[in-house]
Amino acid sequence: MRQILVTSALPYANGHIHIGHLVEYIQTDIWVRFQKMRGNRCIYICADDTHGAAITLRAQAEKRSEIDVITEMSQAHQADFAGFGIEFDQYGSTHSDENRALCADIWEGLNKAGLIVTEDVEQFFDTEKGVYLADRFIRGTCPNCGSKDQPGDNCSKCDAVYEATELIDPISQISNSTPELRRTPHKFIDVEKARDTIANWIDDDTLPEQTVNQLKGSYLHEPLKQKDLSRPGPYFGFEIPDFEGNYWYVWYDAPIGYIATTHQWCKANGEELDAWWRNEDCEIHHFIGKDITYFHTILWPAMLEAGDFQLPAKVRIHGFLTVDGEKMSKSKGTFVRATSYLDHLDPTYLRYYYATKLNSRIEDIDLNLEEFATRVNSELVGKVVNIASRSAKFVAKTGLSDTYPDDGGLFEKFAKAGDDIAAHYEAGDFSKATRAIIELADLANPYVEENAPWELKKDETKAQELQDVCTVALNLFRQLAIYLGPVIPGITEKVSTLFDEPLTSWDQAKTPVTGKTLNKFKHLVQRVDPAKIEAMIEAGKEAAAAEAKLNAAAGSWDDSSDALDAEPIQPEISFDDFAKLDLRVARVVEANEVPKANKLVQLTLSLGGDETRNVFAGIKAAYKPEDLEGKLVVMVANLAPRKMKFGVSEGMVIAAGPGKDEIYLLSPDSGAVPGQRVS
Repeated sequence: MRQILVTSALPYANGHIHIGHLVEYIQTDIWVRFQKMRGNRCIYICADDTHGAAITLRAQAEKRSEIDVITEMSQAHQADFAGFGIEFDQYGSTHSDENRALCADIWEGLNKAGLIVTEDVEQFFDTEKGVYLADRFIRGTCPNCGSKDQPGDNCSKCDAVYEATELIDPISQISNSTPELRRTPHKFIDVEKARDTIANWIDDDTLPEQTVNQLKGSYLHEPLKQKDLSRPGPYFGFEIPDFEGNYWYVWYDAPIGYIATTHQWCKANGEELDAWWRNEDCEIHHFIGKDITYFHTILWPAMLEAGDFQLPAKVRIHGFLTVDGEKMSKSKGTFVRATSYLDHLDPTYLRYYYATKLNSRIEDIDLNLEEFATRVNSELVGKVVNIASRSAKFVAKTGLSDTYPDDGGLFEKFAKAGDDIAAHYEAGDFSKATRAIIELADLANPYVEENAPWELKKDETKAQELQDVCTVALNLFRQLAIYLGPVIPGITEKVSTLFDEPLTSWDQAKTPVTGKTLNKFKHLVQRVDPAKIEAMIEAGKEAAAAEAKLNAAAGSWDDSSDALDAEPIQPEISFDDFAKLDLRVARVVEANEVPKANKLVQLTLSLGGDETRNVFAGIKAAYKPEDLEGKLVVMVANLAPRKMKFGVSEGMVIAAGPGKDEIYLLSPDSGAVPGQRVS
């Protein structure tokens, strides 16, 4: 029996859980459940990441304490996780006595090892808010690849890690102002002194090959940069014992939260912390997103070594989530919070769909909403659950046959397949595991179809044959339910009730069940209703609109980079180039549909007096002609006329948006009149 400690990255206590976060926690939960079914001793540890300036600013804005904020968010996070069947053995907080003590112990070890140095540094200070800015509250252009709107510690495009002061054109995300640099003393960890520990650990089959190559090519080929581990007050966190008025930065105390939360579990269960974090026989597995690879593979090993703690056996790294091939978007309703999903859809759907996509490679996965419904309906409902729904009712009174009938070797084939499926789960190749399980279902369904228990039921002389056929079908279904147990625990729990036995062991799939009466069959899962998916997306759009309205009223915004990412800013032009454009206010005096045109609306625009222009605009999907008449718009008045199939267009109206039904005509503020120049 293996002893395994598993962690997921700690969710930050300033935001709610969304479906992008859930990729990691569902992935980890599946792996942990599998290990427990295999009979291994495995605990799953997680906690809220609670420190930093963001918590303080939120608390101030809401006129309450930081403790109130993080307590409420912890409850919300745990409720969201529970809603998706994610079971932690211990869920804690980085703001705990255990974490404070462990931070001090590891700090002492780092000092003894000579890894802590003090240097004066320039740090961004928000003069409007009067606070030093944490890295996550500064965004700018990546100094490595030039991508815009990147955070202050690492680039989401090229994965480069840098200091916030290296950003080009930095902007404070708190006040949207340009911060100023101020000099202040900071404590750094000199990770170069831990190079041997890091390099030897990286080479020890602990990381995906892709990550090893990245680390060697991007970091280990040269001296490792020192990493800043302190922040001056005011700051919500733990004050550094030997550095009064300064606090440990979040990337120091957050990973130590793994150990602190384990300590809480140990105290609650009469265990010793050393048996888990200072024991070579204990495997430590971290599940993280690719954006925090550096901190878990360079910084964290150095900290663990200094604290005399066991280094992880594996760091399992996943990619990001896209929805319908694009980044999650609030305006499109695809930035779906966990609670919003649960309001509309069964969590089993998402667990299953993610499992069909997840593998051991570092790849982004796409939630294609059409495929999501089709795959769940055709595979989970149509191929797996369908076996039980077509056979269980026929043996409700008789129960299963006393001896297992001849099934042509199907049960034995299913039992042997368990080893390969287990190997896929172990490797994190859940997509291969689910594919192998569905291939087994594809063997079970023809058996049911060919033997047609619904036909046998009509002939009383075939009662034994009916019982035998259903006994085979239900045993094959039971094997599938066991193999899918880590993925769909909600359904497996219902199957356990049907068979009146807890399906908690992988080995249960090796032995058929005979000679017992089943409990009444109850519906296991409904098919995905596309209307509910649409309702969820619409709810997301409405929530985003309401949030934007509230932010505007409060004088704060949370604009995403979606639009800029989709259409980057064009090459720079001179003022003389811009001056050539003659932008004018115009009034729509007439608007008509254009026969046989899919996108165009014909507009008659008045520039004042008798000056009018005929313009064809591709806005039909977003605007009805009758809603446009009388509206003030901005037009390019000196654009050369363009001959089109439907007539001559004498200008262009200005609009924003990605297209289709997301088009937004620009309108001048009240008081503007037709003919005025826009400049």
